[in-house]
Amino acid sequence: MSGRWVVGRGSWVVVALTLAGCEHHPDPALAYAGVIPRLVSAASGTGRFTLTGSTVVVASPGSEAAADVARYLAATFGAATGFALPPGPDSAASTIVLALGGAPALGNEGYDLTVTERGVRIEAPAAAGLFYGVQTLRQLLPPAIERPERQRARWTIATGVIRDYPRYAWRGAMLDVSRHFFGVADVKRFIDLLAAYKLNVLQLHLSDDQGWRIEIASWPRLTELGGLTAVGGGPGGFYTQAQYREIVEYARRRYITVIPEIDLPGHTNAALVAYPELNCNGKVPAPYTGIETGISSLCTRRPVVMQFVADVIRELAAITPGPFIHIGGDEADVTLPRDYVAFIDSVQRIVRAQGKTMIGWEEIASAPIDPGTVVQHWRSADLAVTGASKGAHILMSPSPHVYLDMKYDSATVLGQNWAGYIDVDTAYAWDPVTRIPALGADQVLGIVAPLWTETVSTMKEAEYLLFPRLAAIAEVAWSPADAREWNEFSERLGRHGARMSAMGIGFYRSPRIPWRDAPSHTQPASAGP
Repeated sequence: MSGRWVVGRGSWVVVALTLAGCEHHPDPALAYAGVIPRLVSAASGTGRFTLTGSTVVVASPGSEAAADVARYLAATFGAATGFALPPGPDSAASTIVLALGGAPALGNEGYDLTVTERGVRIEAPAAAGLFYGVQTLRQLLPPAIERPERQRARWTIATGVIRDYPRYAWRGAMLDVSRHFFGVADVKRFIDLLAAYKLNVLQLHLSDDQGWRIEIASWPRLTELGGLTAVGGGPGGFYTQAQYREIVEYARRRYITVIPEIDLPGHTNAALVAYPELNCNGKVPAPYTGIETGISSLCTRRPVVMQFVADVIRELAAITPGPFIHIGGDEADVTLPRDYVAFIDSVQRIVRAQGKTMIGWEEIASAPIDPGTVVQHWRSADLAVTGASKGAHILMSPSPHVYLDMKYDSATVLGQNWAGYIDVDTAYAWDPVTRIPALGADQVLGIVAPLWTETVSTMKEAEYLLFPRLAAIAEVAWSPADAREWNEFSERLGRHGARMSAMGIGFYRSPRIPWRDAPSHTQPASAGP
């Protein structure tokens, strides 16, 4: 499949590369070109399908996964429409069909979507593809479909055909809940926003100098003491293991894998506060509420430290069904280099013994890592290349493009600027393959966009830094590289603002985007360090 827009047959209208997208428009070609991330191929027709109170949802018989997607669709569309969208027969007069099958070449996340005047058919080899087809269907409906209360609207969709599948299998974002804590409801909101843009990985940064956020039964003071603090001295918090499981299950039903990150051997002051025997001097350090890095380290040569690490990873692995454990490994500035290398090697063995694959920030490439380990690139191309030379897979998180805690410009209140200012064009105008020319395309797994929270303490603030940049990054991760073009995307995003507003997102109204919907941008007050 070429990844370019294609011309359909009969009455279908080509969706041209030069067309600006929109949310709901009398020109059906514009409606189909408005989806973010951009579709692989789409052709719209001249007719319309209308969603009504008599529309039923038909899921593949015998598939609980397809039935679950059908329930998700009914709940997602039902609030704004007021329609029940119940299960029904495919012989009904108005249907949305979710069918397992179709072209195996689409992979586990691809789908075909066909709209006729009688109904919608989404067909995919796996249920994940059905789910992503539903996300596209959301964007073919008017923006009001995103509102949480019933709307007075006509729910029409242009007829047409779509074929879509992702460029990368790994498309994610990271939420730092250690600098400032975010409760379960906030994390679920974060997950829903990722799902809407076909992202499939949530990396949860669960420990740092400022706070330990996950219950470890064998080391209870980690949360009892280490979980009390946050940047600026604000309240801390933590997840019980039951709450963490709840988050993981919520994400799973939205085809998102949760990857827990415990930062080791640096970024560990909160753990040292709880258990000073992990410190080389055995003394209790003061709780840390600042934002400097490279200030702490486990005493890696102590046997108790390796027991601590083994217990933490064992308990975390037991409640994490996904195949990965992230061990951090970054900015261990006060760990001796020889101790760091030996420590990473030992931790890797512990992770492997739990049946998981280790992920670490690019600094772990200095250690003897296993082939298949995942190295997360954030600033050093040389370390990424070193990791790849050892057989590691490279996950792209280049700070000048995807660090969502960076300010948009010098006037932005929230965020930092050590990696530069990142407006939406900077987040969009890069490519994972050419970012580090020495890497081969097959060595790049995908993208994770981190949101560090030194200056962020509420979801309102988080969403302001996330959007619209996360939509841009989602397109880099999903859409064919040769189909992406900044001017076209900026027009499409300008029309998409109405949808983000309907979703309740208080996004940054970048002056680089021709917004079509609303007032000049405002920004929330800074959380402050």
